[in-house]
Amino acid sequence: MPKVALNKSSLTKERDKLKLYRRVLPSLELKRQQLMGQRAKSRLQVEQARANLKSFYEGLAEQLPMLADEEIEVSGLVKISKIELGEDNVVGVKLPVLKKLETEVAEYSFLGKPQWVDVLVDRLHRAAELRLEIQVSEERARRMEVAVRKITQRVNLFEKIMIPDARRNIKRIQIFLGDADRTAVVRSKIAKAKRLRARETLGEGELA
Repeated sequence: MPKVALNKSSLTKERDKLKLYRRVLPSLELKRQQLMGQRAKSRLQVEQARANLKSFYEGLAEQLPMLADEEIEVSGLVKISKIELGEDNVVGVKLPVLKKLETEVAEYSFLGKPQWVDVLVDRLHRAAELRLEIQVSEERARRMEVAVRKITQRVNLFEKIMIPDARRNIKRIQIFLGDADRTAVVRSKIAKAKRLRARETLGEGELA
């Protein structure tokens, strides 16, 4: 940490710094609170997305119980062909948004597959969408975690380092300047006393 000059100019600079830090800190703290609120929302979104997928699979098992038959091959029917993501700006943090999902359906024989496979194809598209929504919500939550951590570090920097340092510097400079003023007063008194004694001695010499 650079040394602080112990003079009036430095005292003014440190006081200006302290005023600036005190003015900035409340806005940083407000932003931190806002980000923490958004972080809580993003965590809930992750939980909701996971719950949606679980509920979907449970409903799918009830709707198409025949999927439990391992002899029926349905893997590879649907694959993701295109993902389009957008972006939200939430309290200054850029967050991904799922805008569009396109899937491709593999060719299959209408005679070789049971009729319910058509329904399954539609459900597989929805399953892919739900899984992607989980990934997007997890990424949103991750970015919010990073943002909260960064703003918290900045708040702590102001609260625990910059403001206390400025206060200590101001106090140190004030003590130094106060001591210097008292020393100057004492020196002035000593010099004045010497002059008086010198005049008195000179006066006695003239009388003699």
